[in-house]
Amino acid sequence: MAHLSDDPSLIEAFKNGEDIHAATAAKLFHKSIDEVTSEERRRAKTANFGIIYGISAFGLSQRLDCPRGEAAALIESYFTQFPGVKECMDKLVTEARERGYAETLCGRRRKLPDLNSANFNLRAAAERTAINTPIQGTAADMIKIAMVRVAELLQGKRSRLIMQIHDELLIDLHE
Repeated sequence: MAHLSDDPSLIEAFKNGEDIHAATAAKLFHKSIDEVTSEERRRAKTANFGIIYGISAFGLSQRLDCPRGEAAALIESYFTQFPGVKECMDKLVTEARERGYAETLCGRRRKLPDLNSANFNLRAAAERTAINTPIQGTAADMIKIAMVRVAELLQGKRSRLIMQIHDELLIDLHE
């Protein structure tokens, strides 16, 4: 999301090698990064993943076990602190609606006919997918590219690629 949104705060956190969830918590709770508690980091991590995938105040309140109003305030604060994220999310949905599909940075497309549905639930799910596809779809593309390249590097060696787990590759590496 930092790359897609070009949000200065997110980019700065990555450039500085900061824990992105702790950096988010520092912004959300108006603290320095070293003052952030583990609970605040957990809440920010939940917000980071939930908000960019379209979680509602109700859904966030359920995940954080807090009142709906508190979750709504957290979402509002998130978009205030990271305005590039909200702009990006809106842009991704608008572009997907115009084209009829969402696209990863590698060019893989996902058709989204329900973006224009009269059914609110179908439309909202398609909007979440329009945001999710460029982010998680690109991450999936990247790990697949990495798997192919690593497998090629290991060709003829006594080491081998065992499996992929999210954004990690497990390799049986010969000494």
